[in-house]
Parts: sequence; structure tokens; C-alpha cells
Amino acid sequence: PAAYLQWRRFVFFDSPPLKEPPGPDGAGGKPPPPPPGIAVCDAGRGSPPPGDIPGGGGAGRFGPPPPRRGGAGRGVAVRLPPPALFPPRPAFVCLNSPPHMEGQIWFLPRSLHPPRFQAYKLRVTHLYQLKQHSILVSVGEDEEGINPLVKVWNLEKRDGGNPLCTRIFPAIPGNKPTVVSCLTVHENLNFMAIGFADGSVVLTKGDITRDRHSKTQVLHEGSYPVTGLAFRQSGKTTHLFVATTENIQSYMLSVKDYPHLELDTHGCGLRCSSLSDPSQDLQFVVAGNECVYLYQPDERGPCFAFEGQKLIVHWCRGYLVIVSKDPFTGAGGTPPSSEFAGNEAQHSDTPPLNIYDLCNKFIAYSSVFDDIVDVLAEWGSLPPPTRDGKIHVLQEKDTPPKLEACQSMLFRKNLFETPPNLAKSHHLDSDGLSEIFRQYGDHLYNKGNHDGAIQQYIRTIGKLEPSYVIRKFLDAQRIHNLTAYLQTLHLQSLANADHTTLLLNCYTKLKDSSKLEEFIKTSESEVRFDVETAIKVLRQAGYYSHAVYLAEKHAHHEWYLKIQLEDIKNYQEALRYIGKLPFDQAESNMKRYGKILMHHVPNETTELLKILCPPPQPSGDNEDPGMLEAPPANSEEFIPVFANNSRELKAFLEHMTEVQADSPQGVYDTLLELRLQNWAHERDEQVKDKLHDEALTLLKSGRFQTVFDKALVLCQMHNFKDGVLYLYEQGKLPPPIMHYHMQNEQYKKVIEVCELYGDQEACLWEQALGYFARKEEDCKEYIAAVLKHIENKNLMPPLLVVQTLAHNSTATLSVIKDYLINKLQKQSRQIEQDEQRIQKYREETTRIRQEIEELKASPKIFQKTKCSICTSALELPSVHFLCGHSFHQHCFESYSESDSECPTCMPENRKVMDMIRAQEQKRDLHDQFQHQLKCSNDGFSVVADYFGRGAPPKLTLITDLPSGKAAPPLEAGLQRELLIHTKPPP
Repeated sequence: PAAYLQWRRFVFFDSPPLKEPPGPDGAGGKPPPPPPGIAVCDAGRGSPPPGDIPGGGGAGRFGPPPPRRGGAGRGVAVRLPPPALFPPRPAFVCLNSPPHMEGQIWFLPRSLHPPRFQAYKLRVTHLYQLKQHSILVSVGEDEEGINPLVKVWNLEKRDGGNPLCTRIFPAIPGNKPTVVSCLTVHENLNFMAIGFADGSVVLTKGDITRDRHSKTQVLHEGSYPVTGLAFRQSGKTTHLFVATTENIQSYMLSVKDYPHLELDTHGCGLRCSSLSDPSQDLQFVVAGNECVYLYQPDERGPCFAFEGQKLIVHWCRGYLVIVSKDPFTGAGGTPPSSEFAGNEAQHSDTPPLNIYDLCNKFIAYSSVFDDIVDVLAEWGSLPPPTRDGKIHVLQEKDTPPKLEACQSMLFRKNLFETPPNLAKSHHLDSDGLSEIFRQYGDHLYNKGNHDGAIQQYIRTIGKLEPSYVIRKFLDAQRIHNLTAYLQTLHLQSLANADHTTLLLNCYTKLKDSSKLEEFIKTSESEVRFDVETAIKVLRQAGYYSHAVYLAEKHAHHEWYLKIQLEDIKNYQEALRYIGKLPFDQAESNMKRYGKILMHHVPNETTELLKILCPPPQPSGDNEDPGMLEAPPANSEEFIPVFANNSRELKAFLEHMTEVQADSPQGVYDTLLELRLQNWAHERDEQVKDKLHDEALTLLKSGRFQTVFDKALVLCQMHNFKDGVLYLYEQGKLPPPIMHYHMQNEQYKKVIEVCELYGDQEACLWEQALGYFARKEEDCKEYIAAVLKHIENKNLMPPLLVVQTLAHNSTATLSVIKDYLINKLQKQSRQIEQDEQRIQKYREETTRIRQEIEELKASPKIFQKTKCSICTSALELPSVHFLCGHSFHQHCFESYSESDSECPTCMPENRKVMDMIRAQEQKRDLHDQFQHQLKCSNDGFSVVADYFGRGAPPKLTLITDLPSGKAAPPLEAGLQRELLIHTKPPP
């Protein structure tokens, strides 16, 4: 048992003077005296109900009849909601004198002007006011003798100005009359229990306000008087506690047959039991002379050693109120002095009133009152009425003043737990609790107790700004305290990146590797810090293994690779880690760190790149669904990784061209360049030939059609002649091909190129003739072949041929003898043909002119006998034309398109007219004339044709030169250029 002498004493209640509330005129004053002869009281819904017993009669050896709950006390009022929230319903009072007031119940409102009504003819012995209903249950007598009656009053309904009595029945257990000792009613109005002096308990089950809906039975029979009753409701289970002078029992009313259990073998007196509130789990409180016991329905709970003969026990809002004869020594000794004692004088023969806080184990108030009748809980205060006709009000202080009153003293005496517990029991919010912890932490910090202070500051986490605490413990000697605070801050997930940095720095300065590992190796679901910040701090402090662990566990791939490559230099592990990453992340990290890895582990890096760049496969052939979703990496983007590693680059590119034929063009370009470089620098002839074949095979793979110029430049840079020639041939570039053969003095190849492409590029023969003409060695055979083709195609004027061959000292006249003879013979034949054609045109012109003259000067005789259309004999009417054709008139009209034209000659005439019009339209088309001149094999014939159309090209003739100056002769080269530009190619 807990001895109350060790409990601290406080004054948490004030006793303000009771005044009458102001009236309509605002005036108030001294309250009127309460009703005389108060015998029983109970707390109503807004006002306490006192009752009376005439002549101050008692209850035999049990003393004055208990007012409520079977002797649960004579009245207390404690901090209920403000009166304004309740209707001004009065309390209930029974009076004993004068005689005309016997058996009345008084309603004592807050205004202290009590109305009343006659409840019984003789006396009122017990009252019970329900808290949740306007129902009052009373026990009294209407006639002499032991004939107690129970009356149920509905205070909201009226019967002739008085409350409506809804039910009356006698309070008799069986057939033997006995005195009622206690009364209690369940708040659901379904249970009512009445205790008797002979040890019986009568239970009424059902609607207690009606006779027809309830059933009364004897629940308990014994030989000891019943001194206390209380209902306990827990969920759907209802218990009834029964206290007698010798034992304590509990009945389970929610089960058939009402099983009971004896909880203890000693009991209590009248008004010395009560039911606690939920803060004490609705326990049954029983006060003996030595201890106060608390009971559960199935067992006895804790007990408290409060000595002294108990007169009244009452429970109110977490407080236990006890009125006893000698509360301190149990023998009327002088109470010990206390700095928190009440102001009233305390005497051993005056029963004191003590208010206990059982949760926090302190005495909230202690004072003495003369002859207390009861303790009520009403009006937001405790008004204990006394037999001298006075009502004393105890008003509980607010929580902040209570805390201020006890806090400083408790801090000095190291009794810190009381203020927080007091605050919690009064439902103080978390901000208020945090402030208490902060103040105590400051108190301990100022005393130099840093370990204790940090524990209090930890309890403020979530309310107090962490920087307030951190600044106090930044000193190196207090780093372990700061570490403890920061650890808790992280456990509650309230730390930011700066707090994580500070905590890790504390670990590293303390060199506490075990704590550091414990901090970082929490499961992923319990991570309460910023991982990236932790990695940075650990890396900076040199804890690389811890940083790597965090980076790998929380998938910070970039940090993991940075530490492995830049700090630990573990290239193999970094490469292994990249190989386990998802495709896109592995690709990006290889692009970022590939050069470093290639420098230190080239072979392994190359193999990983081969895996990252697989060829695309059909969906049915790929078993890995992840690879189906991600496209293969672009192998061309990894080429920069192989800087200064040409051997590995070549192996990688060759692998890609083998497994992926449609690799990016950059892969083939780079591979060609590598092969050409190797070929150019190779000294071994056999290896060089092999490299030559590899490069040429790659060129012939057909992958360089779109990048022809780039491949050509690469071949030319490395002097890869076969590749250059192949590209020229693929590109169909006859001049470069022939130029290549000329550079290599491959005379037959020059002739073959001319024969192959000469029809498309006529200038090839001219270039070939000029090439052979510049050669000093004997090239007569090749010159003759060229001249033969030039002669057949008439590609060059003879003069130009002679001038070209004049540069060759070895070429004699015999080389071009046959060419010149054939050329002269051909021109002679052409001249003869032209002269014959001229003569023919002259004769035809003369004939036509004669016909014209005859038509003009001589008559025309029409001797045609047949129609030129139908070939029938002509008949009149007929039509004749000067051309000699004759027609029937009907034939002419049928076939002629014009009255003035001969139908037979019209098609030929139209052709001539169209030619004339075309010549007239083309007279000024100089561009067309130039084009025809260039494209024609015989430019002279084109010029002659234009002369014949009457449209000669405009010529500028220089007939005179300045005096004293002669025309400078044209150089041979200039003359050759002029001849080339004026001669049209084939």
C-alpha cells in the first residue's frame, strides 16, 4: 500500500465566498441561508438536491440515513460544465423542521432561492438523481413504522405544479419490513438496487419508471448490513458491487442467474464507498479505517494507506474526496505542517476534508469544515454543506496556475514526474507538456546535469525547435549528449539533411563504428534520414565501406560508382555492379565511367559492352521480358569509351558487325578507319595483305553507299589505292578512275576506261590523247588507238589533234599520217556531197522561179478530166486550183477545210508553214542555239541552219586596230582552249 504521508501536498482548490448571483438590477449580495434541517443530499442536473428527516431522526445504529448511492457521501461539487449549459434545475433537499416542512424535497438552484414540493407525509431518507436523465428516485415514509416507499419522479413533467411521480412501490425485501440503507440506479434506467439493514439487496430490472415493464427480486441476502451499492458498465457487461460491513461482493447482471464473486472479507461503513471514473478503470472504491481499497469486478486492485476513521468517501473527476475524523495520525494528532496546506485552522476534533489524486499520488487539497453533512459535485465546484447551515464552495484552479505553483519546488526537490503526470491527467495538450520538459531540461542544464537535461530535451522533440537544443551541446565535451538527441530525432523521422550531417559527424568524431553501423543498417522501411546526405558525409569522413553500403542498399548507383572508382579504386567491383543494374541505368553509367574502366580493365569492360549492345530479337526468341521492353543500346555512342584502346575498339566493332548487320553507320566508318590504320602501319607483308583484304572486304560490304565521300577520304588519307579505285568505280566517276590509272601509268587501263565510259564522257578520249602526248616514252600504239576512236566519233578537230601531239617529242608524223589522210578523204567526200546538194537545190530553185513567173504572166490551162478526190470524170460544176488539182464541187465541199486551199496540197503546205513559223519563233533563242551548238557533232551545220532561217548570231567584228600596233598572235594553249569550248561534245 502507498502511504499518504509520503505524498506532496498542494492547494489546487480555492474557496471563494458564496454570493447570490446578481438580479435583474445587477445587485447581488449575501446568499440566503440553505433550508434548515438538511438530512440527505444528491447532485442534480444543474443543482444539488438536499432532503430532510423530521426531528433530525437517524437510521438506528447506522447513524444518519445516507443521502445517495447507499451512503456515498453527503455532498460534493466539482468542475462540471458551466451552469449556463444546464437549465436552472434545482437540487433536492429534505427538511426536518419546522414541522410543516416535513417530508419535503427542496430544489436548490444556483440562485440559492430554493423551491420545494411535498414528496412524503413524514420524511425523506434517500435521494438519487440520474446524471443523464431528468429522473429523481427517492425513498421515504408516508406513515409511522418501517414502511419505506420508493418513488420515481419525472422532473420534466408536472402534476399540479409538482414533478410527476411515475411510479410508487414499497421497499421491502420479501415479507419482512426493514430499514433502507442505500440506493443506486443504473443510468440506462433498466436497473435499480436497494440495500437494507438486514443484509438484503433488492434488484429491479426493466424500466424503473413503470410498474408493468419491470421485475423486482431479492438479489442478495446476508447477515451484515449493506453499506454501499454501485453499478459498473463495461461494454455490454453490467456488474453490481455490493459492500457490507464485513465483505465486498460483485454480481454479473448481464448473465442469467447473476453469478457473484466475493472480492474481500472486510467491508466499510455507510457513505464510505464510491465508483471511480474511467481514469481509474471504473473501480469500486472502499474506504476502511486503515486503507482505501480499489476493486475490479473479478479481483481486488491497489490500496492506499489513508489512516483514520472515514466518514464520507466521494469520487469526482479523478479525485478521491475523503472526510475523516483524524486524517493524519488516526488518533487525533496534530497534522504535519506543509507549505501547501490550506489557510483554515486545523484542529484534531474537527473532521478535515482531503482531496487525493491517486494517479499522480499527491494531495490536491486539505482543509477542515465543521460538521460536514455531505459532499456534492455541482455548479462547476465542490459545495460541501455543513450542519450549521453553511455551504462552502471549493473551486478547482486552472491547470497553468497549478503547474506554476508546484513546478519550481518540485524541480528543486528532483520530483519532476509530478508536473507532467498532472498535465496529462488534466488533458494538457502536447505543447504544454513540451514546455514543461523544456523548462526542466533548462533547469538540469544550468545545474550541469547534461545527461539528465538531454533526456528531457528528447521528450520535446516534435514541438521544440531542434536548433535550440543543438546549440547548447555543440561543445566537443558534450558530443555524446548531442548524439543521443540526434538519434532520437531521426527515429521519429523529424530530422532534415543538416541533422543527418551533424549526427554522422558526431559518430565519426567519436569513432563509434558500432553506432554508425547500427544507424545506417536499418531496414529500408525504417530509414529516417536523408540517404544522399549520409553518403556524402561518410565519404568525406573516409568511411568508404559504410558509404558504399548505403549507396548499394538504397540504389544510389551514381554515388556507389563514384566511391568505388574515385576513392576505393575497385574497378572490378564497379564493373560488376554496373552489370547488375537495369538496362537504362547500366547504359548511362557506362557512358559516364566507361573511359576509366576501359583504362584499367579493358577486356572486362569490352565484354560488358558487348552484352549491353545485343542485336534486336523477335519477341518469341527472347525469354527475358525486361530485355523486350528496353531497346538495345546504340553501339555507336560507346565508341568514345575506347579512347587510346584501338585493339579493344576493333574487337568490339567487329563483334557488333557480326551480331548486328544493321549496326549504325558510325560503327562501320570507325571500323574501316581502324583497319586502314592497321594496314598502313603494318610492316609484316603477310599480315599487311590480310589487313588489306579485310579493309577491301569491308568496303565491298555495301555499307558505305550513303557515306561515299567519307570512305573515299579515309582511303585517300591512308593511300589505300585499291579502295580508292573501288569507290571510284562504285560511284561511276570515269575522270577520277582514269586519273588514278594515269598516276599509276597503267596505259591499258586508261584505254579500257575510255572504251568503257567514252560514250558517256567524250572528253575522256581527249584527256587520254593529251596524257599520251605528254609521255616521252614510246606510246604510239596507244596514241593510234585513241586517234582511231576520235576519228570514228569525230571528237576533235584535226588542228587540235595536231597541236596536242606537237608536245610529244617521240610522236612523229607517221603516227597521225593515217588519221590525217582519212580525215582529209572524209572531208573531200563531204565536200563533194555538199556541192551536189547545192547544185540540186539551185536547179530546183530555178524551176520553181520559172513556174512562178509562168503563173504570173501566162494563162493556166486546166486539162484534168478526173476529180483528184474521187478519181471520177469531172462534171460541172467543178473547182480548179493553180497547183493543177481539180475537184467536183460536192467533193471539194465535203473534204475541204478552207475555201482557198487545195485539199490535196494542204498537208504539205501546212508543214512548210509550220517550219516557217518555228523558224520565226526561234530567231532570238540564243540559249537554245548555244545548246544545239554544244551538243551537235558538226557545229558548222548548226550555224548554217540558223543562217538559213534568217537569224544569224550577232557578231562583233574588229576591223581596225590602233595605229602602230599589230594583233598579237594567240598562244598555242589559248588556241587549244578556244577550240575545245567551241567544239560540241558528243
